[in-house]
Amino acid sequence: MVTRRTDLSPHSGPVSARTIEEMKDPSFVLANEVKEWHFHIYFNTSSPSQRAAALNLRDAVLALRKAGVFAAVPLKRVNTAPIGPHPAGSYEIWVPRESFAAVFSFLALNHGTLSVLVHPLTREEVADHSTRKAWIGEPWPVLLDVLDEAKEKVPLQYPSLGLGYSSTAPEMSKEERERWGAELEEKVKGEEDAA
Repeated sequence: MVTRRTDLSPHSGPVSARTIEEMKDPSFVLANEVKEWHFHIYFNTSSPSQRAAALNLRDAVLALRKAGVFAAVPLKRVNTAPIGPHPAGSYEIWVPRESFAAVFSFLALNHGTLSVLVHPLTREEVADHSTRKAWIGEPWPVLLDVLDEAKEKVPLQYPSLGLGYSSTAPEMSKEERERWGAELEEKVKGEEDAA
């Protein structure tokens, strides 16, 4: 079983400082997996149509969560002016790894003209908002000077949900992963274009 790391960042140093051996080591990779993410929906505060689109998208996320489509928790607050590192109107949606693909897919297909900043939640806020971020839609400049370089602990959110860093679900054992990996390798052999 893989030990969960709640006291350390899943990323305890820059990627360039890691060796190729570490990046190939299953135990290292699993121990350093990001388990919680933020999706920040950006909208132009001087555009009533963008603000309305952002709020409609937020309502859709809430409805889909209620329907059990995915686990995603928007903050109550919608920022109607720039705040923190975010240079536009925005709101945050917390997403655990258990729902990452479903939420990313939904927002990729439904963001319209809105921009979505996607970043991991680790102890290293600056890296999370700069070198580890991704965008759905057009990127905006993120104001990094208001962020902490490193926090003491991973910023857990919503531990009562038992998801992300707070999950108590059993992880696959090393043997189960090796068996699964061997099965995948065998199946991939039959795929003409697969490496």
